[in-house]
This record gives sequence, structure tokens and C-alpha cells, in this order.
Amino acid sequence: MRALLARRLLALPLVLVPAAAFVFALPRISGRDTALSILRSRTGEAEPDPAVLAALRTQYGLDGSWLEQFGRWSGRMLAGDLGISYTSRTPVSGLLLPALGTSLVLTISALVVAGLIGIPLGVRAARRPGGRLDRILTTGSVLGVAVPEFVLGTVLVLTFAVTLPLLPATGWGNPAEAVLPVLTLAAFPAALAAQLVRAETVDALARPHVTVARAKGLADRSVLWRHGGRLGLTSVTSLSGLFLGGLLGGSVVVEVLFSIPGLGRLLYDAVLGQDLPVVQAGLLAVVAVAAVAGIGAELLALALDPVARGAATGGGVR
Repeated sequence: MRALLARRLLALPLVLVPAAAFVFALPRISGRDTALSILRSRTGEAEPDPAVLAALRTQYGLDGSWLEQFGRWSGRMLAGDLGISYTSRTPVSGLLLPALGTSLVLTISALVVAGLIGIPLGVRAARRPGGRLDRILTTGSVLGVAVPEFVLGTVLVLTFAVTLPLLPATGWGNPAEAVLPVLTLAAFPAALAAQLVRAETVDALARPHVTVARAKGLADRSVLWRHGGRLGLTSVTSLSGLFLGGLLGGSVVVEVLFSIPGLGRLLYDAVLGQDLPVVQAGLLAVVAVAAVAGIGAELLALALDPVARGAATGGGVR
């Protein structure tokens, strides 16, 4: 496992370096003059003074070639210097780290809720394929995947914050304020987890060793959870890193809707304000967290599955 972890960590630059190059090049590919955008946002002048514009390009290192700019930018990133926000003129790290922490709490909470809902439902539905619970689960999963987050979030707010004033509609600071955004964000992964666990469990219950276990008198509940549910749990765990990265990058709608000061809201405001350093650092943070989460999820899934662990590490089952 340690050798596998070392290999995965050594492969991280193969993900982060292209991502950094793409994040750096993206605003420049559009052909927009970054210095001109900064100055217009500050002064409102349609045609700023060329001398002031040239001084601003020098101040922010925008006067060199793309390769020179990327070298300076990536060097600062490696040193932990995320730059200065164009709009607030404060260090980007002071804006990014608190927002990232808030988004991680939101997304991890949503993943936990999704697992608590989707995994048991998927296992129970696999007990009788085509039964009532299975049909209800299939319908609910389709709705969970198809309904956009802004629609679901709006419905939850109208229901539980307006019609039935049980929960606050916005805010982030106490458990009550987290209920609606967490449920909104958890709906999609819960639906996918339920369907994946159901399919994996149905497949596991049809295997010969399960038939032998039943013939020996093992209780249906033990067969269902020990042989079927565990395999489904392994599959969901291996995908949890992808879920985390997807939720972290896609939490913009939820954070804007519920006024949560997270990374999604920060990126939303930065894009509107053309705050390039914040956008670049935020996108790179999403990629880095998703890559690390993917490694952690893979290791956890291997810990739950001895057969897969033996194949991945090049050894036998231990």
C-alpha cells in the first residue's frame, strides 16, 4: 500500500502541471487584455491612459511573453504565493483558504449524507429486483439525477423556509443553516450511489459463493450485507474522490443560492469582477483537491477489498 501511495503521489505532477498550464492560458486564449480589464473595473474609463496601463502591466507581470509570465506565475505558486487580488488588493491566499475550508465542509457533509441515504437504499432494493422498493428507488434516482440543483434548492427553500418556516433559507454558521444546502448538494451523488450499489449488489448476490453460503444456512440479512453490500460499498468508495471533486467544483449554484461564503461563491464573484488571480488559484485548488481525494478514495477502496488490493499492489490476498 505504501508503494502504491508513493506511485500515486509521484504521478500528481502529471495532473497538476497540465492543469496549471490550462488555467494560466485560459483567460489569455480569449484575447482579453487583463490589464485593461483591471483598470476599467477600478476607474470605469473606457480608454485609460496608456502610461497608466503600461505601469499596471509591469506591476502585475503582464508585460512579458506567455512563457515568461507562466514561469513567474508557476514559481510563485510553488512557493505558496497565490498573488494579489485585482479587486480587493489583498493576498489571494487570505480569500481562498477560508472559502476552500467552507466548501470542503459542505461537500464532505453532502457526501456523508449521500452515502447514508444511497447505500442502504441500494442494498435493500437489490434484495428483490423489480420489487416495489426497487421501482421507487429507480424513479427517485432518475429524479435525483435529472432535477438541477437550483430547482431542487429553490423547492426546498419554498417548502421548509417559506411555507413551513422550519429552517433558515440562507446563511452558514450553525447546523440548521447547513441542512438545506447539504440536502440540495447530496441529491445527485445519493441517486448515483443508490443505483451503483443496487447494481453491484445484484451482481454479487448472483455469484456461486453466495449460493453456497445460502445453502449452508447463512441468514438472508447476513448474505445481503456481508457479500452484496460490501462490494457495493467498495465501488462507491472508489468513486467518492470523483464525487468530491465534482461537488467542490459544482457547488457554485448551491453557494450562491444559499449565500454560503465558499469557494464556489468566491469563484463566481471573481469571474464577474474579472479577478484573474482568484480565478486561477481557485480552479487550481479544485483540481488539486480532486486529485488528492481520488488517491485517498482509491486507497480506502483497496483497504475494503483484499482481492483488489492484492492485484493493485502486485501481491496476493493478505
